[in-house]
Amino acid sequence: MKVLINGHALELPAPATLADAVAQLELKPPFAAAINLQFIPNTQYHHTPLNDADQIDLIAPVTGG
Repeated sequence: MKVLINGHALELPAPATLADAVAQLELKPPFAAAINLQFIPNTQYHHTPLNDADQIDLIAPVTGG
């Protein structure tokens, strides 16, 4: 299956979860995740299935003033 993460295509074996996508990117917390503009709590990453063509946004917090 193909998904878009922050606008970049990523190929994942089906079935895949949001946790699988994050693991493949080796992204370290903290960050927030949304699939098709729907926020997903980090406790649900392992239980959130992905579908072909899902758009995933992974957003890291920015500090400063």
